Amino acid sequence: MKIAIIAGDGIGSEIIEQGKKVLRTVAHKYNFDFEHKDVLLGGSAIDEKGVPLPEETVEICKESDAVLLGAVGGPKWDKLPGNLRPEAGLLGIRKALGVFANLRPAILFPELAGSSNLKSEVLGNGLDIMIVRELIGGAYFGDKNRIDIEGGKKAWDTIAYTSFEIDRIARKSFEIARKRNKKITLVDKANVLESSKLWREVVEKISTEYEDVEINYMYVDNAAMQLIRDPRQFDVILTENMFGDILSDEASMLTGSLGMLPSASVRGDSFGLYEPVHGSAPDIAGQDKANPIGTIMSAAMMLKYSFNMTAAAENIKNAVSQVLKEGYRTLDIASEGTKVVGTEEMGDIICKGV
Repeated sequence: MKIAIIAGDGIGSEIIEQGKKVLRTVAHKYNFDFEHKDVLLGGSAIDEKGVPLPEETVEICKESDAVLLGAVGGPKWDKLPGNLRPEAGLLGIRKALGVFANLRPAILFPELAGSSNLKSEVLGNGLDIMIVRELIGGAYFGDKNRIDIEGGKKAWDTIAYTSFEIDRIARKSFEIARKRNKKITLVDKANVLESSKLWREVVEKISTEYEDVEINYMYVDNAAMQLIRDPRQFDVILTENMFGDILSDEASMLTGSLGMLPSASVRGDSFGLYEPVHGSAPDIAGQDKANPIGTIMSAAMMLKYSFNMTAAAENIKNAVSQVLKEGYRTLDIASEGTKVVGTEEMGDIICKGV
């Protein structure tokens, strides 16, 4: 197994180290080998190479079977031009690798129900929502510009999608739904946006090929409200890039902390780019405070989706669940009566349970 490792910025190096540690433990238990190469992306690449996405990084990632990413960005680089900011590197690597579908599970472990901002009667026995977000189209990649006009400036960003782009991620979503509870909600703004109208047309047509999967439609403003009012109504949420970016962060807070959640960015084959949902958290970088569970669970998703090692992935998930049952917490999910541990210790404890 060839894995490209991108620590990135801020807490990236700390959490990535825990991901590596768990992978080494699993490799020993299941008797497999993996080799990894560390490459630069984001602010660290800007500091060392002058660009957020060096060509060497792209080449190594393309030669790998999967990529594990920590976190990218920070205020240090906020004043740089848009094409030279760390986020440009993140968007660039997704585009270069052709990973068009972002899978973001929002799973509430029962032990963390008290960490959620929602009442227990709303959460019920827990949550398990999968948000499938189109990743390399829409406003983030569409035509954008800024010009001077009389009395000020004018700026624009273009949301553009082809039926092909919608078709491929819709099919991916229906296949995922078939392995879950066979229910998809397409989130769009088809009452206003022409691009959303195309999304709805294409998804409606494809749905006829998946008659065993229930499909319903919801405008994005209503979906944002419903995620708070009654999140258990959702199973798979399919949506475009910008809506998915916003809704997945909202859904993550239902689970108590951004630090808990993994994500996978995949394409049609087994290749994937795996990263936690959270950011680089520069305010706690280097302090052994970051929650590594999102990264560790991202490594588990990598084993499942890129290497077809479902048992190993479940082993990691169960180890995380057991650690939480035993009351261990990093600061972001700590509550009265729990045992607060640092980034490295949390990784060590999870490894013992694998």
